[in-house]
This record gives sequence, structure tokens and C-alpha cells, in this order.
Amino acid sequence: MKRIHLIIIFVICISVKPMTGQSVHVVLKQIEQNNKTLQVAAKSDEATKIGIDAENSLTAPNVTYSSFYSKDVKGQAGSEMVVTQGFDFPTLYAKRKDAGRERKAVIDFHKEVLRRNTLLEAQKLCFDIIQLEKEKEFLTTRQQNADELLLLFEERLKAGDVSIIEVNKIKMERMSIQTALLENNTAIRTTSQSLTAMNGNHPLDFHDMEYPVLLASYDFETMRNEAIQYNAEILAATSNQKANESILRVMNHNWLPKFELGYRRNTTGDVKQHGFLVGGSIPIFSNRQQVKIAKANAVSANLLVEETRLKIYNSIETDINEAKYTLNAMAIYDINLMKETLLLLTESVKSGILSITDYYTEVDEIYRNLGAYTKVENRFQKAIASLRKWSL
Repeated sequence: MKRIHLIIIFVICISVKPMTGQSVHVVLKQIEQNNKTLQVAAKSDEATKIGIDAENSLTAPNVTYSSFYSKDVKGQAGSEMVVTQGFDFPTLYAKRKDAGRERKAVIDFHKEVLRRNTLLEAQKLCFDIIQLEKEKEFLTTRQQNADELLLLFEERLKAGDVSIIEVNKIKMERMSIQTALLENNTAIRTTSQSLTAMNGNHPLDFHDMEYPVLLASYDFETMRNEAIQYNAEILAATSNQKANESILRVMNHNWLPKFELGYRRNTTGDVKQHGFLVGGSIPIFSNRQQVKIAKANAVSANLLVEETRLKIYNSIETDINEAKYTLNAMAIYDINLMKETLLLLTESVKSGILSITDYYTEVDEIYRNLGAYTKVENRFQKAIASLRKWSL
């Protein structure tokens, strides 16, 4: 175990620069400001909240005017004007206000879920660019070595020290590297374009991005608890549960009478009469179905909380297992040893100690391991990012 910890520290020293990934943080901040999906959601949420407030407002006053005619009277014989205002039982407004506050909280949590998922997606794309840039660095170094070897072996071919087969072997190696570099550059452009699109097509600076610095050890139990405690999806589901309970309370009190007050004026000839209008209704029958609907929605919301927790728990365990596996896998790779071996192999082939065929056999294996390390490192960083999504 001690050896694994030492290897981890050694890998950190040789492969990670002393940075904290601040450039990735800057990219995420810009995307949070410019992302069109988040902007559309913000405006939609704003409209929904206004609608919730409007549901608890008084209805518009109702004004009616009637004109009466008689064959015995020339022109208008009389008129009637009624102005009424309806309103619910006073306590219902307070309960609807509470329910509205809970419904707004649900909207805010869903907005946070969308924000975190969007930023996590962007963060993982940033990590993909970092991985691709590291692979590009390996490929560029490999191409430079192939160019140097080609010049050297072409001189030796003229002197008769090597065969054309060895020179052709180097040329084929260069072709393979150039193809790999072309694919790498295409992948970088594609990933960068995806990030730019997430930024509302505003340009982004992807230079000098680095992974967050690796720690000497990780407390996965604490990370598990934090990921559960601050998970926005669980919080949204719990908030939705409370909102549906509030709505059910409103429906249970919706049987209370609704009132209507008004002013009435009747005119007959020159006689004018004024009075007040008082009315009301008791929604006994119509409210019965609304209560049933509210109860069903409350039960559904309770089940949704359980389902969401189960889904999140499984997802967190998957991320923890992925992080543990990739962390142990990273410790196996001795990057310094592989780089040192590459230098020794290059010197050996240049001095004629090693044949070009044997050289590429050994070099290919080392570069495969270097490439495998960058992929494992990328998987580890993504797993940690998913566990710490709550901190975005």
C-alpha cells in the first residue's frame, strides 16, 4: 500500500503542473453566462413564477349594464348597472401563497439541476481537450523523432550502412503518426466547437487548460455523503414532494365558500335606486375531484423522491468505483520510466546498437501505455467531477 502511495506522488510530480485547473473554471463561468439553454430556461422559469403569483390574485371585477325599453315610454325606460368582485375565503390566499412558495422552490431546484448538468457536460469536454492535447504532445514528439531518424538513416543509406527496408519502415511510421495527428487535431476542433456552441457561439480560450491537481489521497466516504446531501435532483424531488403536499392542503380547504360583493344601480325614469349585492357559492362537488387529483399527485411525488434517491445512489456508487479503479490504475504506470526508456531506445537506434524494427516494436508498446495512461487519467478526472457536481 505504501508503495502505491509513493507511486501516486511520483506520477503527480512528473505529469501534473502546479496548477489548479483555473482556466477550466474560467471556461465554465463563461458558459454559465452565455449558454442559450440556460438563458431560455431562466426566462421560462420567470414566466412560470409570475403565473404562480397570478393564480393567487383577485379575479377581475365584473361590470354589467342592462337597458330596458317599453312601448309606453319613449326612448329608454330604465337601466341596471351591476359591479361585482368575487374572492375566495380569506384563509385560502395564505395557503395558496405557501403552496406557491414551494412550487417556486421546485422551479429553482430544477433550474439548478439543469445548470449543474450543463456545466458538468462542459467540464468533461474540457477534460477531453486536455487529454487530446496530451496525446498530441506525445504524437508531436514521436513525429520529431521519426523526422530525425529519417534524416539519419537516409545518410546511412547513402553510405550503405542500412537497407532501404529500414528507411521505408521509418517513412511508414511517419505516415501513421501524421494520420494520428490529423485525427487528433480533428477531435480537438470538434470538441472545441461543441464547447463554443455551449457558450452561445462566443469564442473561448482553451489554451493552458489543466486537470485539477491530484491529491495524495481521496476520502471517498466524505465525497459520497456530500454528493448525496447536496444533490440537486434529490433536493428538487424533495421540494416537489413538499409542493404537492401544500397543494393538497389547499384543495382540502377549497370547499370553503367563495364570496361575491358588488354594487347595483337601477334606474326607472327619473328614479334611481342604489344597493349592494352579496352572494356566494360552496364548491362541494367540484372540489371533490380536485382533492382526488391532489392526493394522487402527492403519492406520485413521494414515489418520485424514492426513485430519484435510488437512481442517484447507484450513480454515485458507479462514480466512486470508477474513481477507485482508475486511481489504482494510474498508480501502476511509471511515466518517468517510460520517458527515460524512450530516450535510451532512441539513442540506441541512432548509435546502431538497436535495429529500427526492434526500436519501433519497443517504442510502440511504450506509446500505447502512455496513451492508455492519458485515457485512464481522463476517466478518473471525469469520475471525480461527477462526484463533485454539486460544487459547480
